[in-house]
Amino acid sequence: MDAVHKAKIRLRKYPMLLAQCRDSASAYATCVINKENISKSDCQAEFDRFKKCLIKAAAASNTKL
Repeated sequence: MDAVHKAKIRLRKYPMLLAQCRDSASAYATCVINKENISKSDCQAEFDRFKKCLIKAAAASNTKL
């Protein structure tokens, strides 16, 4: 049950991590919305920036994704 408790604590931090990456998240969302027929590689650059931001924010908060 300790693993479940740790996971719940980690999940509670996710909104904070997303808020720290709001600019890159917005850029990624805008790219996805503007595509009429999106495919796998569309918006890859925006996704990579968003992912990098989340990893950096998680490391700064001493949490895992």
